[in-house]
Formats: sequence, C-alpha cells, structure tokens
Amino acid sequence: MMPSQQTSKDSTQPEATAAKRQRPVIAIDGPAGAGKSTLAAHLARRFGFLNLETGAMYRALALKAIENDYAFDEQEPLMDLATHTRIALEPQAEGNRVLLDGLDVSRRIREADVTRAASQISVHPQLRAWMVQQQRALGQAGGVVMEGRDIGTAVFPDAEVKIFLDAAPEVRGNRRYRQAIPDSLPAANDPKNFDRQAPDPLTAEQQRLAQEAVIRELKERDYRDRHRAESPLQPAADAVILDSTSMTLEEVIARAEDIVRSHLPRELS
Repeated sequence: MMPSQQTSKDSTQPEATAAKRQRPVIAIDGPAGAGKSTLAAHLARRFGFLNLETGAMYRALALKAIENDYAFDEQEPLMDLATHTRIALEPQAEGNRVLLDGLDVSRRIREADVTRAASQISVHPQLRAWMVQQQRALGQAGGVVMEGRDIGTAVFPDAEVKIFLDAAPEVRGNRRYRQAIPDSLPAANDPKNFDRQAPDPLTAEQQRLAQEAVIRELKERDYRDRHRAESPLQPAADAVILDSTSMTLEEVIARAEDIVRSHLPRELS
C-alpha cells in the first residue's frame, strides 16, 4: 500500500519526535460512532491543520479484500494484499477523499459491509503495526489532526495534543442509526427516482429493532477494538478524555477547542 507519503523502515518506534516536527500533531482517538471525524474536520479548519482520517486506510484495504474475496481472519494473505495496494488520503474541507488504486472510494468505504470488514481486519497485529508505519509517514512533519483508535498511544505517542472522545454505546448507536436513515431512502427531488416507489416507513417496533441491531453491532466492534493484541483501544495516559454522552455537538467542539488551545503555543492557537 502506498499512502500519500511512505516509510521503508520496519521499526514500530516513532520516527519523528515532537522536538523535530515543524508543527504540532493533534491526536483524536475513541470508539466507533463517537464523532471523531466531525470533530477532527472542525479542528483542522479552525487551526489551519490538515485532517487525516487513518481509519479510512483500514476501510480501503477492507474494501479491496471484499472485492477480491479475501478471508478477513487470515493475516498473511491480507499483508500480501496490502503491499500490492495503493491508498491515498486527500484532505478536503469536510474530510478525506480516499483513493484506492487510483479510484475514488470515499463513499463506498462508508457502507456497512466495509465498516464490518475493516473492524475485523484491524485486529491482526502485523497488519496493524504495518499500518502504523504508513500513518506516521503521513503526519511526520506535523500540522495535522489525525483521528483513529490508536493515534495517541501507538502512531504518535508524543503528539502535542491528545483527545480521547467517548460516549455511551447507546448514544453512539442512536447517532449511527440516525445518520444511516437518509442513505436508505431515495431522494424525493431526484428525477432518477421519479418512478421509484418510496419504501414504506418503518413502524415504531421496526425502528426499535433496527436501533438495537446498530447498538449491538457497535458493542461487538468495541469489544474487538478494546481486546485486540496490537494497539488495543484505550486512552493514552496523558490524553484528555472528552465524554460527549450528555453534550451537544456545539459543546463538544467548544470544549475540544479549549483543550487544543491549552496545549498549543500561543502563536498557533
């Protein structure tokens, strides 16, 4: 795999220390559905940094594994697949444009089957250690907001700012469910959908069951993330934990900006 920048070294130790970086690194970690991508995009705009979503790299590789019928539980074939894959992250105003072997897969990697596959392949220690090297290369000069599961603990343990964004699984599951609703309905004003019959609205019971399914899947992913052998999901010892369970988006953003300002030199904040 070839992200925008590469490293050829095998060591899993950080190559660039905070003292050598030209600009700081803001690390945002947390479980699925916590709102990391939204927060990272805002902080990148606010402080003039690049926004790099490292989870998209796992998603892109998972998509290629799906398309080529690879088993998600076999590490060696996946490692071979990774070394013959080109993944590029191109920062945009609202996130990253993701290119897989030159093709834009930014929307496809957000679909449910890719999300599940990415969670499954990310448990492999060798693959995860290899990914860490690629991610360090992307942010080695600093001036980036990187979000993922292990940025502050494995990728950049010396990051100047570390935020661990969390929320109760029920809250995260309900957010994910609400986000998925528009994608399942045809656009009413789209001429291509003129002759399509709109799906029947879900009953209250169907909505409840669908929400429960999303929450159940989220908890299963949490378990895999927190119990994997390589870089398990956990806050860095020096991370600021931001629990958004009872907070609005505006409150989360305001608190995160305060955290960043308190850790950055005055001329950058």
